[in-house]
Amino acid sequence: MGNVVKNVRYKAERAAVSKVVDGLYNKLKNDGSLSKEETDSARTDVYLKIVDLAKKFYKEGFTDEACANVKNYLSDPQNRWVKLINSVLDETDPEYAKKLIMSLGYEAFLRGTAQIRESREKYGCNIPWLILFDPTMACNMHCVGCWSGTYGHKDNLSLEEMDSIVTQGKALGTHLYMMTGGEPLVRKKDILRLCEKHPDCFFAAYTNSTLIDEQLCEDVLRCGNLLFLLSIEGTPQTNDARRGEGHYDTVMKAMDLLKKYGIPFGISVCYTSQNIEAVTSDEFLQMVAEKGARFGFYFHYMPVGSNAVPSLMPSVEQRKYMIDRIRYIRSEECDLQFYPMDFQNDGEYVGGCIAGGRNYFHINAHGDAEPCVFIHFSDSNIREKTILEMLQSPLFMAYHEGQPFNRNHLRPCPMLENPDKLRGIIAKTGAHQTNLESEETVEQLCAKTDEYAGKWAPAAQEKWDSMTHKTPAYENYAPEQRTKKDGQKRA
Repeated sequence: MGNVVKNVRYKAERAAVSKVVDGLYNKLKNDGSLSKEETDSARTDVYLKIVDLAKKFYKEGFTDEACANVKNYLSDPQNRWVKLINSVLDETDPEYAKKLIMSLGYEAFLRGTAQIRESREKYGCNIPWLILFDPTMACNMHCVGCWSGTYGHKDNLSLEEMDSIVTQGKALGTHLYMMTGGEPLVRKKDILRLCEKHPDCFFAAYTNSTLIDEQLCEDVLRCGNLLFLLSIEGTPQTNDARRGEGHYDTVMKAMDLLKKYGIPFGISVCYTSQNIEAVTSDEFLQMVAEKGARFGFYFHYMPVGSNAVPSLMPSVEQRKYMIDRIRYIRSEECDLQFYPMDFQNDGEYVGGCIAGGRNYFHINAHGDAEPCVFIHFSDSNIREKTILEMLQSPLFMAYHEGQPFNRNHLRPCPMLENPDKLRGIIAKTGAHQTNLESEETVEQLCAKTDEYAGKWAPAAQEKWDSMTHKTPAYENYAPEQRTKKDGQKRA
């Protein structure tokens, strides 16, 4: 009876929010009938109402001070990030935008976040904000240094298994799902079916762009809850040297198609010792922004698998450059309409390592639950356990109890910067390696990062000590790892 009442309340709330979104979105759109000043004023009013809605859902997790700061920020139409938001509004297909606001905004950011925090307390384990899974191991490319090239094409998650992952995740509050592989769009028909069945979820796919065409764009507009992250690595030369001749031109065509259809998209960049300057240059960033990419995820190269090339890991000086460069691009000093996020160096903003279900985890095409897409070890499989049972398994609980792996969030990873931590977790839990095509023990993996970790540690400490840090209002760590109210860390 309780669940029935909850479902009735949820449907009523969603219908009410949907009506509000329609009304607010109509005010957000610039149809030419209002002056720029009138449009800016109307949009500011809407943004402030959205902040009030967020406060309702986050409660004490969104302090009055933080709420006031956000409102102050959004009240300035000349602020560069307000300009970016407005650019996305002007460029995005209206019907797609409304569906995106409902699935990603209401379901994932607001309602989902509140439910996830309740689930964390209820079950005493990590509950993720997003789940990353591989529809297939198959890939139509063979990029230098990528482990996927050794996986083969034999493993896939069935549509029924993907549907089960999403259905179980929603019950815990998770409404955001990302897909990688392999090349996920090898399974694009099933992905579209999944999106259609779960309009209350938002999906994103990391893709090499080769399978994006006019028909797919039309299908995405119909669904309204699928977005693409296009893999690209700098100039035609630096990109094609790793991904193969002609790939850069393919990405350019995909960007043009998505922009034509009004489908927002981002880029996915693996930065290495060979391309780090190219993928952060003014020319590259201006190019992707002009093409229509409004955000991007930057991923530090990880030496995983038998195809790994450890020399591709950035040097200490290159990593320090990366920290400063990305933060400059996000600063008020830069007017570029593009927002970059650095998976390795932005740990402070997410409390360190987000893997093991703390904010996300990975399910490979064989069904194995891995703490991270870069940590190929598991003690659970989706074909044998539920999502909750996976999150409560010894491997995932070891992550839950050990996070943060380092209080210096410029050293977040238990493999790249703290390899002895990963060695200890695997020894303690007995998790098995999951690369079925090319076995790699934890010792073989961590041996490739020991020297790197040793060199980075003193540089990271010097950098960390030079920065100002704030105690977050909400920390999703195990109770014994949380920050005391006076801002001091537990020993």
